[in-house]
Amino acid sequence: MATAMPRPATPMTPPKVVSDWVDHVAKITRPDRIHWCDGSEQEYQGLVRRMLASGDLVELNQQTHPGCYLHRSNPTDVARVEHLTFVCTHHSHDAGPNNNWMDPVDAKRLMTDLFRGCMKGRTLYVVPYCMGPIDSPYSRCGVEITDSAYVAANMKLMTRMGRAALERIGREGRFVKGLHSTGELDPDRRFIMHFPEELTIMSYGSGYGGNALLGKKCHALRIASWQARDEGWMAEHMLIVGIENPRGETHYIAAAFPSACGKTNLAMLIPPASMPGWKVWTVGDDIAWLQPGPDGRLYAINPEAGYFGVVPGTNAHTNRHAHEMISGDTIFTNVAVTADNQPWWEGLEDGIPAVDWQGRPYDASKGPAAHPNSRFTVSAKQNPSYSPKADAPEGVPISAVVFGGRRRELAPLVYQARNWAHGVLVGASVASETTAAATGKVGVVRRDPMAMKPFCGYNYGDYWAHWLSFAGKVEHLPKIFHVNWFRRDADGRFLWPGFGENLRVLEWIIGRCEGRAQAIETPIGFLPTAEALNLDGLDIDPATVRELLAVRPEPWRKELADIEEYIDSFDERTPRDLKAELADVKRRLA
Repeated sequence: MATAMPRPATPMTPPKVVSDWVDHVAKITRPDRIHWCDGSEQEYQGLVRRMLASGDLVELNQQTHPGCYLHRSNPTDVARVEHLTFVCTHHSHDAGPNNNWMDPVDAKRLMTDLFRGCMKGRTLYVVPYCMGPIDSPYSRCGVEITDSAYVAANMKLMTRMGRAALERIGREGRFVKGLHSTGELDPDRRFIMHFPEELTIMSYGSGYGGNALLGKKCHALRIASWQARDEGWMAEHMLIVGIENPRGETHYIAAAFPSACGKTNLAMLIPPASMPGWKVWTVGDDIAWLQPGPDGRLYAINPEAGYFGVVPGTNAHTNRHAHEMISGDTIFTNVAVTADNQPWWEGLEDGIPAVDWQGRPYDASKGPAAHPNSRFTVSAKQNPSYSPKADAPEGVPISAVVFGGRRRELAPLVYQARNWAHGVLVGASVASETTAAATGKVGVVRRDPMAMKPFCGYNYGDYWAHWLSFAGKVEHLPKIFHVNWFRRDADGRFLWPGFGENLRVLEWIIGRCEGRAQAIETPIGFLPTAEALNLDGLDIDPATVRELLAVRPEPWRKELADIEEYIDSFDERTPRDLKAELADVKRRLA
């Protein structure tokens, strides 16, 4: 029978709707102890000490990396498992062909059998959390039940976790239920189930990242996207960044990119020396919740309070702010360590790995020292470019929505959609080309609409219709743009320098939002004139600029045919307005 652990000094009184659910879960899972997380620093340090004692955490060099620890996950449990992730709706077409589907009755039977008795000998942690600023009307709350102290500690860093969240749940009476157990870490007994009609998540058999930190992708995107559709807002896989010009004026941009397209670097962009007076503020690096505001604009909050980022490749050159913020008070997952116990990963500019991510003496013949998907978890407030607006209950007004992908030849450096409906088509047709390192073949195009392919909690056709509906809900909608930092010449060299120089493109985007930057109309949208881009101090010749902005009709005709085939795969769920926009672009290219 479950027994309670000693309560915090000031005990929390949980709402009955939560305590009844916890009691129900405890009867099924049979934990030895129940601990209600209060979100305090004292509790976090206690979790760390417990994991150090059990071996779930390894203390890193406290002189060079104070407050930093390493977690090594099971070698079979190192990434999200999309093929084992399901959206369980009463009708399969509501989940759509973009999701794996299972009947909710069958899914609950399967998961209940897995959870039965799984917490014997373990502690059941009750983790109440708020996604977004605790006092924001745009935020939503959840409770995760887990048997992993690692999950509880990470949720402390990633969310507003603890007493205040539980109090808000008591006032609202509604929350997302998340039930998680690491189980036996058996890949054949590993499932992540979403029940969006009931605002419920069940995850079993994994202790890793988005499979286990249920507030992140499971709640903040898959469940929230369904919730947002029902309630009239948007849950998106987008960064939020503030761009401040030398006059002190700030515009906020939300941007969606598939993996390997520079999302984190853009969120923490450092202005080049040739653009003095410009500042960049990070509101969020991964997820944005967007709501119609009282003044007719679209406002966004970052529902997360921390970063769970991929660490390989991070150094003082590629992302100085990220490199600085993970030098203390960070939980690393699956990185290597040096002889003096400092964290190490491929891409660091100094240090030599002594022990690999599995705890073995490093041997280059056995693969990389750090796992390619190794991670860091850290509070967002440690980011040198952290924006105080990340805690603003009202959120930030979005001037522009930016989509991007990795395209060698097709997409120009930047272009603007003609209107909102055309912009939805631009987002729905986002694609990125694979690299040789990932697939052995360059240029394989993978569609990833709005960078939401693994995370949209319902049918993509309905999702696009929801996007289109905002044209009648929000008076002053953001302008929509597409960027491509990855265009190359015939020899395979990048034409655009990228990194901090991307601010020059954002400057033009902001200029378009203000109605002052020059552009020319093309069949695919509005492109900057060569003179409209600020290229001062940049060593780039006019021919390269022309190539960066070139739109060639024949490749675009083929692209549009591929887009048409893709969106038609959603049958009657594909909105007519989206098809009309596609037909209009085809007509312009004719």
